[in-house]
Amino acid sequence: MGLEGHQMRALLAMVGVALLLNYVETMIVPGIPTIQKDFNTSSSVVAWVTSAFLIVGSAVAPLFGRLGDSRGKKRMFLLALGFYTFGVGLGGFSPSVYFLIAARAIQGIGFAIVPLSLAIIAETFPRERISTAQGVISATFAIGAAAGLVIGAYIVQDVGWQWAFHSAFILSIVLFVLVARFLPSGHPGNRQKVNFATTFLLMAGVSLLLLYLTEAPFQGWLSPYDLTALAAGVLTTLAFFVVEARISNPLIQLGLLKIRNVLVANLIGIISGGAMFLLFWAVIYYTESPVPFGLGLDTIAAGLTLAPATVLMLVAGPALGRLVKRNGPKPTILLGAGISLVGLVLFLAYRSTSTDVTIDTAISLLGAISIIIPIVNMVSISLPKETVGTGLGLNTMLRNIGGAVGPVIATTIMSTYYIQPAGSPVTFPTSAAFNYIFYTGMAFMAVGVIVALTAKNYTFRE
Repeated sequence: MGLEGHQMRALLAMVGVALLLNYVETMIVPGIPTIQKDFNTSSSVVAWVTSAFLIVGSAVAPLFGRLGDSRGKKRMFLLALGFYTFGVGLGGFSPSVYFLIAARAIQGIGFAIVPLSLAIIAETFPRERISTAQGVISATFAIGAAAGLVIGAYIVQDVGWQWAFHSAFILSIVLFVLVARFLPSGHPGNRQKVNFATTFLLMAGVSLLLLYLTEAPFQGWLSPYDLTALAAGVLTTLAFFVVEARISNPLIQLGLLKIRNVLVANLIGIISGGAMFLLFWAVIYYTESPVPFGLGLDTIAAGLTLAPATVLMLVAGPALGRLVKRNGPKPTILLGAGISLVGLVLFLAYRSTSTDVTIDTAISLLGAISIIIPIVNMVSISLPKETVGTGLGLNTMLRNIGGAVGPVIATTIMSTYYIQPAGSPVTFPTSAAFNYIFYTGMAFMAVGVIVALTAKNYTFRE
């Protein structure tokens, strides 16, 4: 890429953080059943080990993005990484499942490093190189996720889930020191005031909406508890937008959301997030369900089916960034949607072996990353520089909301189309359930194509 010294240091720091974050988050997944058994708790309670991180992370992303614009991105990045390190350190010493959930919520604050890392790249690199650098980071996210899933399975199996946190804590401290030492200071910020009252309105609204989405599959979609959370979330979010339109220093300048490419990127972020996690959920259930309902793989073998996809994304990430630079984000999004559709069609026709699933997953995830890279670039390029951090934080939040919707849809379909073998207390999704999930993913992609067609294309040609 012909990078200058400060650009290379920034890129390496962001790559390290991307590896750490996704390594840690997927490393925990294989340990969930063991955590449930060790703490003698229910599946609905242990689900909060992942939900707490997602809800808090989604809620704080716009706030930290705005603080990065206002107070300096490196400063806020280190603060977020500090919260993440502290939460990881606590997690390994949890005496109860509720303590662990609280530690995971603290880690969620650290999730703000995702939009901040992308904003730092947008601030450090010239406009024509932003997409390539963001492509490198996006590819790294995939590698960290796959490594965490496989290594986490071995750690949980051999030394216990606590060491998933202990090992991550050590890595987090090392990375914090390296980032503090080598990451360029960057712009000190525009020093604009942040209205925390409206910020907390948004955080409360998003948290309540995600609470409904994560709890409804266990409590019931129409239970009084969940409907109360839904109604409160909707009203609080609406109140946020009403107040934002009337104050002089809003968290999100609502007029900027009317910029065509920003609106398109956020809508596609929700759609692609839903489709990707819908697919993840289906693949996890299918590979680990016993034959003849699935492939009957253990956690490690199921994780290994993702390995080729991560290698492919490592190569594809920077290449897709260059494609955005030469041809623009619009053709790249359409290409990604087309690739994802091919992968979903293959899931319908060929999934009887682990090799089939490996190929199908690799193609589908290649399509997903082909969508994520251009929409992130669209936000980075389309917004004024002083609002990029806030815009990327909002985009991250919306992609997470879509990501929360995906598993809910998959779970609903699987609980509708199931079979209970004679004499077994356990039910399994039928072949039709997985087919409907993949059909739903295809519908998501079709809607994404329609939205992408309204984008305004741009290119950078040297």
